[in-house]
Amino acid sequence: MKRRILQIIPTLDRAGAEKQMGLLVRGLPRDEFDVHVCALTRGGPLEAELAEAGVPVTVIGKRWRLDPQAFWRLKRYVDRLRPDVIQSWMLAANTYGYPVARACGVPCYIAGQRCVDPWKGQVELAADRYIGRRCSAVVANSPAVRDFYARHGLPLEKIRVVPNGVPPAEASNTTRRQLLAELGLPGGSRLVGLVGRLWPQKRVKDAIWAADLLKVIRDDVHLLVIGDGPARDRLWKFRDQVVIRDKVHFLGHRDDVPRLLPHFDVLWSTSGYEGQSNSVMEAMACGVPVVATDVPGTRDLVAAEATGYLVPVGDRAGIARHTNRLLNDAELARRLGEAGRERMQREFSVEKMVRRYVALYRELLG
Repeated sequence: MKRRILQIIPTLDRAGAEKQMGLLVRGLPRDEFDVHVCALTRGGPLEAELAEAGVPVTVIGKRWRLDPQAFWRLKRYVDRLRPDVIQSWMLAANTYGYPVARACGVPCYIAGQRCVDPWKGQVELAADRYIGRRCSAVVANSPAVRDFYARHGLPLEKIRVVPNGVPPAEASNTTRRQLLAELGLPGGSRLVGLVGRLWPQKRVKDAIWAADLLKVIRDDVHLLVIGDGPARDRLWKFRDQVVIRDKVHFLGHRDDVPRLLPHFDVLWSTSGYEGQSNSVMEAMACGVPVVATDVPGTRDLVAAEATGYLVPVGDRAGIARHTNRLLNDAELARRLGEAGRERMQREFSVEKMVRRYVALYRELLG
């Protein structure tokens, strides 16, 4: 008999947790699991992909952080669906998923923690502890996330580490010459990419400063910032104040990142904290060398001086120095990029991630 699993997630935007949830539900064996997805707040680009894969999707339409009507709509939906397992992703989904699972008598509930979250205050951490001590298991996507929540009172024996998975990179259907022409850049341009939501955690200002430092020593480097978010207007204004509009280009939200990634010479991650960066993993899977901040989570992915370079948070000069070294040494860049690709294939495949979840479901249901 198939076991029914309900995945609850805040949205179906093309963001980190959403990507991982989508990869998981499309990879689970259909002869063993009947998988459903519920988005609490809104749908998004992943909704069409899930529908195409035959995964039923329901959007609850939560309007506020605490929305009693959304809670009752979710409860009625779970009462009708009668899942064997509810798995929720991140605090915003955990705080609805756990009480609904209890109210509906769902036998197995799995909470998800996806990031080292220093922004959380006492209220948020108290909610994490309350849910973490009563659920069937807590899934963390890296040892860094596990250790963070264990330090804040979640029972270590309940936390299971299931690293993110990244699919093999696909060849771009665009040549580098075509891409440079599309972006209006000179033919000899070197491309540095930064992919992520534009908000304070990502410290995109540090990337703009690093690009400005590179501009002093070479004229061919262009920083492509891909993503959108609440800090967008402030970052645009800062870029113009630094007078580097000719070298820093905000491309906004893109659905074609896999087409662009293979043409990056270097990928930057300037975050102040992370869980396990999808953009870093996707770049490494493409064979693109990475220069990133030395934070827990990213440190689990980038082996310093073997698959890329790690610098202290805020070290703009270090970012520029390592990037310049990679741009000047094609063999070094090729070697680090290839080592990163092999590391992703060996340790962070989607198949390995799915197998770990299947083993967890079987254990908890068994």
